[in-house]
Amino acid sequence: AVTARQLKIAVSAMAARCRLAARFHHVHGTNVRLDTSRTRATRVESFANGLCFSQEPLAPGQIFLVEIEEKELGWCGHLRVGLTAHDPQSLEVVPEYSLPDLVNMGDTWVFAITRSHNRVTEDGEEARARAQVSPWEPFLLIEQVRIPRDTLVGRSRPGRYSHILDDLYKMNVLPATARRSRIGVLYAPQPDGTADMHIVINGEDMGPSARHLPTTRPLYAVVDVFASTKSVRVIPVEYGFPSLQTLCRLVIQKHIVHRLAIDGLDLPPPLKSFCKHE
Repeated sequence: AVTARQLKIAVSAMAARCRLAARFHHVHGTNVRLDTSRTRATRVESFANGLCFSQEPLAPGQIFLVEIEEKELGWCGHLRVGLTAHDPQSLEVVPEYSLPDLVNMGDTWVFAITRSHNRVTEDGEEARARAQVSPWEPFLLIEQVRIPRDTLVGRSRPGRYSHILDDLYKMNVLPATARRSRIGVLYAPQPDGTADMHIVINGEDMGPSARHLPTTRPLYAVVDVFASTKSVRVIPVEYGFPSLQTLCRLVIQKHIVHRLAIDGLDLPPPLKSFCKHE
């Protein structure tokens, strides 16, 4: 049996690895510009050559999460995400596109994010169980992987018409390609020694997008800042228990009529902002 100390050490190791991997690799497409921290990637011209990779290969169950920061009108198509077994450092030339160029190199699994959720169609009890997951559940469970949900959810900033949008806000259905939407990718090991790739959109697991990925080679996250997606930012994800502050926010959000009602609560201003996701 795993002791509490061993579990704490494992969680600490995962947290340290996540902090290290929560930035982009210095190898990227020719139209990409990274900020000094390598956590923000912006495509500066055209609509292609926006390919980015995680700084480090991902550990099993480790999510690489990005938030859409800027959009660009006039282009068709959106962000593309996935995994690759190619070390970015080994690429002689970064491909112009993730689809089909990088995928055609083999050992790469990439999917285009669409305006509607990219949920994989499922049958039977598993599909019904997914539909019953409460938006107030503090953890997202993907097979044996447990990730604090709060960080995974992208929400619009509260404003004059927040009350109109709050049903969407509470149900975590911010459009997948909208600004502030958060999209992540991870792989979950399987009993046969392979892995399933999962895409997570605003705290919702889209199901196994690809199966039987090899786990004998390191797997890097792929983020293609393509077409109408102009800029994305890496969001660090801390594994472990939700903070008391996060749990308080979940309770407050569950019982208010809409986000503007938070302003009338007898709470410190920083907590009000936190509860409204500002």
